[in-house]
Amino acid sequence: MSVLMQPNDGGPAALSRRDAAAASSARGLIFTILGEYVLPAGGTVWTAALIDAMSRLEVEEKATRQALMRTADDGWLTAERVGRRTLWRLTPSADRLLTQGSDRIYGFGARRDSWDGDWLLVLARTPEAGRPARHVLRTRLIWAGFGSPAPGVWVSTHAERLTEVERALAEAGLAGEAQIFRGSHADGQLPVLVGQAWDLAEVGRMYEEFIATYAVASQADPLAGLIGLVHAWRRFPWTDPDLPSDLLPPGWPRPRAAALFRRRHAQWAAAAMTCWQEISLR
Repeated sequence: MSVLMQPNDGGPAALSRRDAAAASSARGLIFTILGEYVLPAGGTVWTAALIDAMSRLEVEEKATRQALMRTADDGWLTAERVGRRTLWRLTPSADRLLTQGSDRIYGFGARRDSWDGDWLLVLARTPEAGRPARHVLRTRLIWAGFGSPAPGVWVSTHAERLTEVERALAEAGLAGEAQIFRGSHADGQLPVLVGQAWDLAEVGRMYEEFIATYAVASQADPLAGLIGLVHAWRRFPWTDPDLPSDLLPPGWPRPRAAALFRRRHAQWAAAAMTCWQEISLR
């Protein structure tokens, strides 16, 4: 299991640009580990286990510790001292975040049911001074598969996610001002709309890159391989709106990439879990 939704990674001013970038990258990997191994095992993990796992991914101990502290400061982890050791525990918010992310990542890439042609359209403008609201709205709607073909306009082929949209608007403080429409496309060139709302060429390139990276089945370190695989895959629910096949370019690579992800995960999962259990018990 792995989380897809990830909090804002803006680093504290006390860090240098290089350190902030390292901590941000480390934080993303930590969320992958938390979702894949910590959540299913009861929600607790020792610092030493995370440092060991991260070192296999060539992340230095300093960056791992900084990322852990930032994650705790943002309310996703709590720390408990046990002698000279530190035990980290997922907060209820982190548990919900990771669970939702796990559901999305492992369901993503499966064949969609036939599309009935319904769209969701959201009209939601934020004031110039409303940067936090814009960030929340953009993050939540992209996660829900929306694209923005024009300022203040969001569209999606996932009409079933109306409740998710309403929740996003409420979190952004825009529930009383936004408008939501559900219906079919009446006129105009749909390929033009799709091209304005999403950069499918870039998403396709990312899929091809993923396929090329994981085409080789061998892994010297199964734990590092499995974490890297899940971490690479989890970006696609953010970038791919999961459009119906008739709106996609010919030869769309998502089915090949999804099949490869599931195949490699099945191949490496048992050995990776054995490695994780060994370092968790030290």
